[in-house]
Amino acid sequence: MRLLNQSSEPMMLYEDMNSRDLLQQRVTNTEGDTIWQDSPLVRAAKNGSVVILNGLHRIHRSTAVVLQRILHDRELQLYDGTTLLRRDRYDELLSQGLNEEQLKARGLLPIHESFRVVALAEPPKLDSNHNSWLTPELLSMFLYQELRPLQQYEENQLLIQVVGEVHPKMKLLMALAQILRSSSDPMLQGLSERLSTRQLLKLGRRLAAYPESDVYELLQNTFLIKFMPSLLRARLEQAMKQAGIHQSSNQDSINNSRRISVEDNKLRIGETEMQLSELALTQQSKVPSTLFYEMSQHVLMLERLLQDYIIGEHLLLVGNQGVGKNKLIDRLLELMRRPREYIQLHRDTTVHSLTVQSTLRDGQIVFEDSALVRAVKSGHVLVIDEADKAPVNVTCILRNLGENGEMMLSDGRRIVPHGYSGNASNFIETHPEFRLVVLANRPGFPFLGNDFFAELGDIFSCHAIDNPMPDSEIYLLQQYGPNVPIKTLRKLVNAFGELRKLADEGLLNYPYSTREVVNIVKHLERYPQDNMSELVGNVLDFDRSQPEALQQVTQVLSKHGLSIDAYAKDELQTLRLQRPLQLDVKRFSGLGVSGPKVGKLDPKNEPHVGGNTWAGGSGGRDTAGLGGKGGPFRLDKGHRVHQLSDEEKADVPEEIKRAAREMNRKAFNQKLHEIKMSAHDHQLYAQFSEPNLKQVKQLKAILEAMQTKSKQRQWKKYQTHGELDDTRLIEGITGERNIYRRRTEPNPWSDHHQEQPNRLKLVVDVSGSMYRFNGYDGRLDRQLEAVVMVMEAFQGYENKIIYDIVGHSGEGWELPFVNLGSAPKNDKERFEVIRLMHAHSQFCWSGDSTVKAAREACSTLSTEENYGNGIVVVLSDANLARYGIHPKDLAQALKRGEPKVKGFVIFIGSLAEEAELIMTEMPDGQSYVCMDLTNLPQILKQIFTSSLL
Repeated sequence: MRLLNQSSEPMMLYEDMNSRDLLQQRVTNTEGDTIWQDSPLVRAAKNGSVVILNGLHRIHRSTAVVLQRILHDRELQLYDGTTLLRRDRYDELLSQGLNEEQLKARGLLPIHESFRVVALAEPPKLDSNHNSWLTPELLSMFLYQELRPLQQYEENQLLIQVVGEVHPKMKLLMALAQILRSSSDPMLQGLSERLSTRQLLKLGRRLAAYPESDVYELLQNTFLIKFMPSLLRARLEQAMKQAGIHQSSNQDSINNSRRISVEDNKLRIGETEMQLSELALTQQSKVPSTLFYEMSQHVLMLERLLQDYIIGEHLLLVGNQGVGKNKLIDRLLELMRRPREYIQLHRDTTVHSLTVQSTLRDGQIVFEDSALVRAVKSGHVLVIDEADKAPVNVTCILRNLGENGEMMLSDGRRIVPHGYSGNASNFIETHPEFRLVVLANRPGFPFLGNDFFAELGDIFSCHAIDNPMPDSEIYLLQQYGPNVPIKTLRKLVNAFGELRKLADEGLLNYPYSTREVVNIVKHLERYPQDNMSELVGNVLDFDRSQPEALQQVTQVLSKHGLSIDAYAKDELQTLRLQRPLQLDVKRFSGLGVSGPKVGKLDPKNEPHVGGNTWAGGSGGRDTAGLGGKGGPFRLDKGHRVHQLSDEEKADVPEEIKRAAREMNRKAFNQKLHEIKMSAHDHQLYAQFSEPNLKQVKQLKAILEAMQTKSKQRQWKKYQTHGELDDTRLIEGITGERNIYRRRTEPNPWSDHHQEQPNRLKLVVDVSGSMYRFNGYDGRLDRQLEAVVMVMEAFQGYENKIIYDIVGHSGEGWELPFVNLGSAPKNDKERFEVIRLMHAHSQFCWSGDSTVKAAREACSTLSTEENYGNGIVVVLSDANLARYGIHPKDLAQALKRGEPKVKGFVIFIGSLAEEAELIMTEMPDGQSYVCMDLTNLPQILKQIFTSSLL
């Protein structure tokens, strides 16, 4: 624009925009009358500016259609009755004897000849679950230019212009960027977006200001490596080694000599200094004050944050809940004497509420500045907390503010960069000391917020905030509990450190943080006589609803000398009693029992309480039902449960109990017979099912959380009842009735997003060697356990994951065991699957079809449609050398479906030497050696969570 000497009108587009928002919006004047206010698009058309539509990919396709007439015909009908005409038509009217005043009185205005539209958008993702925003209508509206990434020499020239001499460390980062961009691996190509030219410039400025910065540490924060799935992390670290970037030997060591001091109005943290300024009395009240203990790890983090602040960066802190993100930033602002504006986002945050707050006073809409606008005006630091909770289409408006210091407010005002030459009354100039600090939880399970880092991370200097290291955490706890024995503190630190490790591995849902340990120590300091079992148990609420998780936590705590067995026993008993979803009603019958029986079936299914006639009754005796005594087995008919006390239920003669147990076993065997599964079959199946109950429940928990999030209700606007929509207050003044909004289920037929299930093809090894060596290392049994885990975990989540299971052996490479769309629905069907696998391995001809099975699985899956992510997992005992198969052939077979399908191979029960040799030929992060076969289900779970979930 500067080269063309053209003025511009930036306009940020967002998902909630409607067609009217693109053109005009209603406002009230000083008299309280409603008037129409032009959007930047219309202002540019009238004044001859260039309107920059930032985020064309975000708006709904029906909203974008309104652009057709102004772009194709250069004409536009506005909501206030005005018509904008292209210049030749307007001149023709002038030539007919009408003057400009007469045309204006009739609502006719010309579109300036210099008016142009420039739209910015992300490339369409043709292989994603979302329908492409690039519709045939939009294709005809613009001339499209795709901006390619800069080459290394071009980025080098740009860096020289921005930061001067390029630091040698910077060349390593630029080499890594080129490796990622030129890689044929779609996973690495996706990571290249996080090392964009903008991010390289940020890193270049930092290295120019602080050349001692560690490159590996910078990349850890740039990519948030700690929070990456293991597969993706392995790929990135391999690329970093290829670029010559290695982790320094003292990476984990922390210099305890770092200190914080303020002398002669100068702040010093470690080796970094900052001159402090005096604040007015009105500003001092907004400087945060917090209790903060200077442990070495946090002092180091404060120094890194201060360095980024000094060179002018906006900050993004990402970490689990309770690791101290708010503490760190509040302490930094306190030390720097910087006033803070604070805003906490949530799922109902809108673009309107983020920028202004509208209220109705004396019939006039008054817009009050939000914390964001106040910070921009006064030069305060805006702290945005829980940024991952708000919809991405809302937080995306921060991009232009962070990049260029520009933003359009919903009341028509415009934030412009500091030093902007314009002087319009609706301009708000950004204060030179304004800064953004954003706090967000880590992406992924269990928080399942929106991935703020993926969408906006490149405009911030990112920092991964983790729990303190053991020594730092013990120092911190000593400050909170100086009288708590050091032995107790070490027990707590070691125990919770192991719990966090289990959470990182996916074995626990909640990543227990320092906050929980601090709360325990603070309580012990004040009430040292309290029972440790009860005290530690109070922080286990997150995993309390899952007995298996609670047992696992109990085992870890007991291992480190924190016995909470009493608490856990009571809690587990409570859990078992609370398992029924129906409301329990306590009852006392006082009647004796006569003998167990099934009872009569009520064709009307009416509730029966306290008797001994009907099957499915409640709180009675003798018959099958719930909550009673002396019956042979449970039978739920869906009614409210009337529960007899444990004492009354136990007061049953032994001969009645014995008869009830005999009838129970008979009914159970009859049930098994109905599904053609004998008691022996049931016992055998349990041997393969029970070892992986934890993994099954964890996978189901993740799937359930994902399903809940995907079904989260959405706001439906323009309703005649519901919650008042603060963006339509003026419409309410004019008498419109559809000024409300309600939460409704998302429309599954919406053309904006149609979710597709992920696709899994599991290729199992049923060759003769699996049976032959099963007695040696149990490889076949462990594989069958893993197959059971897959079938049980994914049952009921067919809308999220669809799968099929095929086998390979000397007799074939695509032996069907579970067909697509026909997943087994009960234990009997699942038992039949693993019985067939076992039998085939026992009686098949010798031979190895691993490579062909992998090649065919990846190739065929890549031709399928209507699914999201696709993976192939091949299990093999890696007996390739015996049959003259080269490992490179298997590596190439796994790549046959890329980029649509990702292939994985797990070598099970193999000779270690051969497996390690094969691993060197396999794609990084896509092959695993499982010598300890008890880890096989865990490896599969890791692949699923990183690739599908």
